[in-house]
Amino acid sequence: MVPRHIAIIMDGNGRWATERQLPRMAGHRRGVANIQNVIRTLAHRGVAVATLYAFSTENWRRPSAEVNALMEILAEEIEPQTRELHEAGVRLVHLGDPSPLDGKLQDAIARAERITEANDRFLLNVAFNYGGRDEILSAVRRILADGLSPDQVNEELFGRYLYTDGCPDPDLIIRTGGEQRLSNFLIWQAAYSEYYHTPVLWPDLGEEELDRALAEYGQRQRRFGALDGQEEA
Repeated sequence: MVPRHIAIIMDGNGRWATERQLPRMAGHRRGVANIQNVIRTLAHRGVAVATLYAFSTENWRRPSAEVNALMEILAEEIEPQTRELHEAGVRLVHLGDPSPLDGKLQDAIARAERITEANDRFLLNVAFNYGGRDEILSAVRRILADGLSPDQVNEELFGRYLYTDGCPDPDLIIRTGGEQRLSNFLIWQAAYSEYYHTPVLWPDLGEEELDRALAEYGQRQRRFGALDGQEEA
């Protein structure tokens, strides 16, 4: 059993650099370089969708020098990354609020989505300036703005107001770096996701550890609240 959708909390770039006595930005650059390897591996294993947690709404609290450097890395890497992913048939979708980002960066993100929108070999969601609570509040505000009555609101309708509209919920969430929390990531969509945490730092996440996560997922029983022996939802 292969998960259709895997979401990954990419943690450990800074520690990866510190362990090697390198600047933290070297870890972030190495982390960006690993995206292609991870997506290629997942696609070869039969996964159809991946969501990467790249920058949270809380990450703005980091030192301004680091935040600015992260934005510079994104600005530098978005075009070459988009080109490679497009050639591989990957569709790129941004999850999150782009409004606080620099105008040129917003344009680059929109361009990446537009260039790859017809690709159907693999879907890559990049959660940048994303927060699960912020996403839910945004959905509520839009529902209210559309004038919908309470009896019109159900899970299906609510899902259409989320950033992930049209995307299946994640079957498996992987967190690198050893931490064991969701950190405000896909908190609506992750209601029944399986969870796998690993001490491997994101820049070192490779085929071996991904295969270990997939093997463990394959041994789990997803009952979605049902009892043993009942048919899965």
